[in-house]
Amino acid sequence: MKISFIGGGNMGEAMLAAVLARGLGSKGEVTVSDISESRREHLRQKHGIGVTSDSRQAVSLAEMIVLAIKPQNLAEVMAEISGAFESPQLVLSIIAGARIGALCSGLSYRQIVRVMPNTPAQVGKGMSVWTATREVSREQKEWAGAVLGAMGREIYVEDEKYIDMATAVSGSGPAYVFLFAEALASAAMDIGLSYEVARELVQQTILGSAEFMKRSDKLPAELRRMVTSPGGTTAAALAQLEKGQFTELVKAAVIAAYHRAKELGS
Repeated sequence: MKISFIGGGNMGEAMLAAVLARGLGSKGEVTVSDISESRREHLRQKHGIGVTSDSRQAVSLAEMIVLAIKPQNLAEVMAEISGAFESPQLVLSIIAGARIGALCSGLSYRQIVRVMPNTPAQVGKGMSVWTATREVSREQKEWAGAVLGAMGREIYVEDEKYIDMATAVSGSGPAYVFLFAEALASAAMDIGLSYEVARELVQQTILGSAEFMKRSDKLPAELRRMVTSPGGTTAAALAQLEKGQFTELVKAAVIAAYHRAKELGS
């Protein structure tokens, strides 16, 4: 598949690397357009793909065009490439907050997929939630699913409103996990563990717990009860978390992120 990336940022490069690794596109079929000469040269040398500073040229070379630019640059880029698309090209946007209606209007084109990926996509463990316009064909949806699946897991939703909800959970979610890891490691050092030991304990605990949960057919609440003996150490720890209204704080955080996602897209 011939794929062009408009923008060469970290998430775009993660997708590019996944496409090449899975054989969804060869080096000769992948092009990146970026305004930064140093970034273009980095991508050319690292991945062996074609690069250009001309976004319209990049569009003309591809069956799938991935918009991977920063939100603040969207208006300028859309003005540059508007009208350059012809069916059956597929536009796949990973631009945070950019709604499909705005993309269709700004690009003068309607075969568009909107995606909310997350940071773990950069290590092949991402979670991407996506939707598409009615004009996107079944074959194009299969293309999109294959590319997003190369970065981890992907879920298709019929209504764009679910993208904002996913943003608050899986999009922002890695930051919640990192904050918890930061707090847990800090607490570990407070009780006497070295930074190196605390870091290893926290990383492997989070990694192992996530994998255990993924492989289990039990709900998280059931798994929590499995490792919580009445009167034991875990029960004492969980009592403190609930005393601080941990569950309600998480709910409030997700709701705040959801409302902000809707504001950014309005």
